[in-house]
Amino acid sequence: MRSQIPAVILAGGLSSRMGGGDKGLLPLGDTTLLGHVIDRLRPQVGDMVLNANGDASRFDAYGLPVVADGIADYAGPLAGVLAGMDWAAERGATHIVSVAADTPFFPTDLVARLGQGRGDAVIALAASMDPKRGQVRQPTFGFWPVALRDDLRAALQDGLRKVVIWTSRHGAAEVLFDGYAMEPFFNVNTPEDLEQARAMAACAKAIK
Repeated sequence: MRSQIPAVILAGGLSSRMGGGDKGLLPLGDTTLLGHVIDRLRPQVGDMVLNANGDASRFDAYGLPVVADGIADYAGPLAGVLAGMDWAAERGATHIVSVAADTPFFPTDLVARLGQGRGDAVIALAASMDPKRGQVRQPTFGFWPVALRDDLRAALQDGLRKVVIWTSRHGAAEVLFDGYAMEPFFNVNTPEDLEQARAMAACAKAIK
């Protein structure tokens, strides 16, 4: 089910465990990690924007607008969320959804379920079940009100970096995504993760 809510794809990290560069541009099947993310997200949302730092032209092939962090020194995913909020505010949007550029198998009903599952909360974060840790937040997958962008900007300027600390201040809901054959929020941080993602993609293609 498609909504008109805009979305920001977070690709502004340093990719230090991958040796630097853009993880989203790494090949996965017949496209890239970012290509998978865009294909999965497009049917769920309205406009999309890519949050990335540096030369935006390296993403020209994807046909998306690119916005950089407005907070200096790689302030983490919240800086990308804020960049997305500012972009959405210019378009008159009241909310925005965020996803990560290195997580190619997130649910195809992510946006609808975040919107429905937040209840009366102003923010909703996705969560999944871990065999050892139990329910685990997925802080780069969220439903965010644009009205909180000035509050978020002030928090970042004060040095806050942890998503969970800021979202807890505003009573964020957790929406559990469970019962999948594969971990829906599996993300690629290392070369070994990339090999696993390729195996997962091949398996998913074979099942279809």
